[in-house]
Amino acid sequence: MSNRFISFDTETTGLDFKDGDRVVEIGAVEILGRDKTGKEYQTYLNPEGKEMSEGAAEITNITNEQLKKAPKFKEVADEFIEFVKGAELIIHNAEFDIGFINNELNLIKHEVKDIRDICTIYDTLIHARKTFPGQRNNLNALSARLGISGYDRTHHGALLDAQILADTYLNLTGGQVTFNLTDSQTIETKQDVDKQAESVEFLEFNVKDKDLTEHKKFLEILSKKTDKEISW
Repeated sequence: MSNRFISFDTETTGLDFKDGDRVVEIGAVEILGRDKTGKEYQTYLNPEGKEMSEGAAEITNITNEQLKKAPKFKEVADEFIEFVKGAELIIHNAEFDIGFINNELNLIKHEVKDIRDICTIYDTLIHARKTFPGQRNNLNALSARLGISGYDRTHHGALLDAQILADTYLNLTGGQVTFNLTDSQTIETKQDVDKQAESVEFLEFNVKDKDLTEHKKFLEILSKKTDKEISW
């Protein structure tokens, strides 16, 4: 499995490529291991006559006039493929973006017919639904729940959402959470902890079945969030 990840997002003229909707922006952010490298890929795309729907234009603030000056997908397809090839694509609601990008590839009869032939896929929406069942898990709700801040969310953009998604993925999979404190402890601190441990007295208590069940559920959620086995 590659340790190179690409958080990936698209903006489109509408909701269904089968109705002729096209991709108008691609955004991608590179992650190596657990760190964003600063390498990004972004381009607007000329939808070749397909106009932005009213809803898409309102959400993205992208205009039809602006897109007339953008390159066509066939003009940037190879450089896009080169950027993502071999990586694991992190996508929120992957079916939507994969459908659109594959449609673009097929329209130009590119040798890559399916982006999944050159990349593996990690769908953060599927992971979020398992971690937070019954809650709203669109990217805005999920990133807010995980404390992702510092972005202007007035309008959606593919690169902006890819940046937010990168932070969300790292947090969702334990990038900001650790229960191993040994690296940050000084020798003196460890000695103090050892001394305190010697004087600790443990109290016995009885747990009701309901409390134990809720505790187990909490540990399961914590384990999924951190990708570590939690057993206390």
